[in-house]
Amino acid sequence: MLTYFQATVIGAVQGVTELFPISSLGHSVLVAAWLGGDWKKLVSSGESDTGTPYLAFVVALHVATAVALLGYYWRDWHAIIVGFIITLRTRRLDTVPQRLAWLIVIATIPVGVLGPLLEHPLHALLAAPIYASVFLTLNGVVLIVGEGLRRRNEPSLAEYGRRFALREARGGTLAVETETRRQTDRPLAALGVLDAVGIGFAQVGALLTGFSRAGLTMVGGLWRGLEHEHAAKFAFLLATPAILGAGLLEMPELVGPRTDGIRGPVLVGAIVSGVSSWLAVRFLERYFQTHKLLPFAVYCLVAGSLSIVRFS
Repeated sequence: MLTYFQATVIGAVQGVTELFPISSLGHSVLVAAWLGGDWKKLVSSGESDTGTPYLAFVVALHVATAVALLGYYWRDWHAIIVGFIITLRTRRLDTVPQRLAWLIVIATIPVGVLGPLLEHPLHALLAAPIYASVFLTLNGVVLIVGEGLRRRNEPSLAEYGRRFALREARGGTLAVETETRRQTDRPLAALGVLDAVGIGFAQVGALLTGFSRAGLTMVGGLWRGLEHEHAAKFAFLLATPAILGAGLLEMPELVGPRTDGIRGPVLVGAIVSGVSSWLAVRFLERYFQTHKLLPFAVYCLVAGSLSIVRFS
């Protein structure tokens, strides 16, 4: 049975690691494996059986994280949703939020199609701690590679952004877009369709236990030359529909009879996860204004390598 203490610890770990580029799923496996005992049994049963109470608990944690992201970026989402609706009527992309809305839609398609097909089979096949250890180590390598890709591709996106700004100015939309928060999103709107598709496929890699959704998406943004803060914001915006959609698909598990007797711990874990996710995105949004992915890469390499030694 899931205890209140377990729910609190797992909720805090999930809420932070879902947004930090260090893999929430990988940590859910490795933390339990390192602790052993009832913790290991709790997680391993949830990974191998799609009808366990633990799966319902994980669903609640993910929904809480998505709600926290929606709350934190509610102004952005309001502008994006309104912009999306307007484009359906006008069939034009005249503003930054309108373009950003379609970039998110396009980038969400790969995980929206492949996620329901591959998520449970991959988790069941690769739920062992040794797989999570290897993929967490590789996640660190990917983060380092992402830093190199950003420096190499920065000039091309800078030129693309200059042309995008010039097109905006000629169309008169810059005069309309006066809100500072939206103006800072212009580098995101400079991404193209192929960029969005590439970043979307990068996000699919998080279906492998140990790879980070936020980390892979950020690397995709850095690959296209985005600054770290813009790559992070796009990663958080893109994660919101993916996490929320996956949670809603599994909602029957959350309200079903298998949660009888543990709804209290599930609720506590969800609250802790939501609060920790809010604090995590607030910290990371400021962190990436001046810092890079390298500290997270080092952590993944060290933690993954030690886990490989421990579980091999």
